[in-house]
Amino acid sequence: MTTSMKVSFEGTTGEMLSGMLDVPDGPVRGWGVFSHGFTLGKDSPAASRICKGLASEGVGMLRFDNVGLGGSGGEWSQGSFSHKVADTVRATEFMRAEGRTVSLLVGHSFGGAAVLAAARNIPDLRAVATVGAPFSPKHVEHVFDSAMDKILNEGSAEVDLGGKRVEIRRHFVEDLQNADLSDCIRTLHKPLMVLHSPTDNTVGIENASTIFQTARHPRSFVSIEGSDHLLTGKGQAARVARIISAWADQYLGG
Repeated sequence: MTTSMKVSFEGTTGEMLSGMLDVPDGPVRGWGVFSHGFTLGKDSPAASRICKGLASEGVGMLRFDNVGLGGSGGEWSQGSFSHKVADTVRATEFMRAEGRTVSLLVGHSFGGAAVLAAARNIPDLRAVATVGAPFSPKHVEHVFDSAMDKILNEGSAEVDLGGKRVEIRRHFVEDLQNADLSDCIRTLHKPLMVLHSPTDNTVGIENASTIFQTARHPRSFVSIEGSDHLLTGKGQAARVARIISAWADQYLGG
């Protein structure tokens, strides 16, 4: 059993970010922070089910909406990949101030890239897990590729992302193009678990291979066969949570 508590903290844009803290009802083995996919939010199936699954295994998790999403303030177009990374670090600082030192980062999809970049700035961190993550943050450009010329020439464009109309600004694209995870992964100096479905049609399995090959030991790779990218199938996210929980056990706690 778990308990979910609403929390909020100030993000790096000055807006208040809305979070959900999934707390184990029993003994706490450790604390973690979850970074959600591109425009998915903290209440997306992957985010809520993985975090609740980890909490049921004794790992308390904070998941939060990035700026302009869900319950968080501001406009999504204000943000960038760099903001997402910095707000992930800010989330761990909020947890530390609350007496819950974060030892685990978990990131799904675009959030997986974010936790790889954020890890070096979290001194107490002990382990990182990515789920369906791209090796390069600019992988997400394919979802608004048709609007790219307008974004670069006119400064912004409104695009449809999975039924959501969002504005994408030039600074967002330029920030993506400047983001290079190679050094972050190579110098992670933390245990890394890479989870990916071989039939992921959104972020191909070759991304996991490149992340794994770039990383140094201790590193682990788990093929989550039969899962879709969003982990919407029955039991998929819960299975991911159990795998991460078992792997992270040696790295959690004091």
